[in-house]
Amino acid sequence: MHVQTSDEIRLTETAARRIGEILADEPAGSMLRISVNGGGCSGFQYGFDIDRTRQPDDIVVERDGATVLVDETSLQFLKGSVVDFVDDLIGQSFKIENPQATSSCGCGTSFSL
Repeated sequence: MHVQTSDEIRLTETAARRIGEILADEPAGSMLRISVNGGGCSGFQYGFDIDRTRQPDDIVVERDGATVLVDETSLQFLKGSVVDFVDDLIGQSFKIENPQATSSCGCGTSFSL
């Protein structure tokens, strides 16, 4: 299988470390899948799932042993994004800094273009 990689989406060191921690508790070969779906309070929402199957159109983003999958359709909405992991007063979560988003909701998982 041909693996496509992307420099159009970047993981911060903090995100890569947290993804590694999450995947350490999952079966061998598990990867984090980030997707964009219609819905949420702003029109689109980010999805985060554990996946063990790499699809032919998946783009692979790797850093420090962490592997993230993004399907080709979601990639169009995520180009130029930086995936980070934040731990602040309101809790821990992945945060996507998406230069294509014109607005986002307070929860940070929903955005509009």
